[in-house]
Amino acid sequence: MMILITYDVNTQTTQGIKRLSKVAKICKNYGQRVQNSVFECLVDATQFVMLKKQLSDVIDQEKDSVRYYTLGEQYKNKVEHVGKENGIDMSGTLIC
Repeated sequence: MMILITYDVNTQTTQGIKRLSKVAKICKNYGQRVQNSVFECLVDATQFVMLKKQLSDVIDQEKDSVRYYTLGEQYKNKVEHVGKENGIDMSGTLIC
């Protein structure tokens, strides 16, 4: 399923800057950055639970926020993009 993750981490302190870096790194492990604080992640149900747990453990829930949008399996007809294309088709064949 495709999950869209958006986050806002308070970076007014050194700890906040570190949290921001950790949140981005966790999201990168599961998907691709499509905008500064927005990731598209193609995960199964177990991975989604793990991802939410990892992010919940990192953020300060009094200062930061994370939003999850579940687009499901049929996500391609739910996403419309205009402008420069930075992303890749994560459901396609990836050659490294």
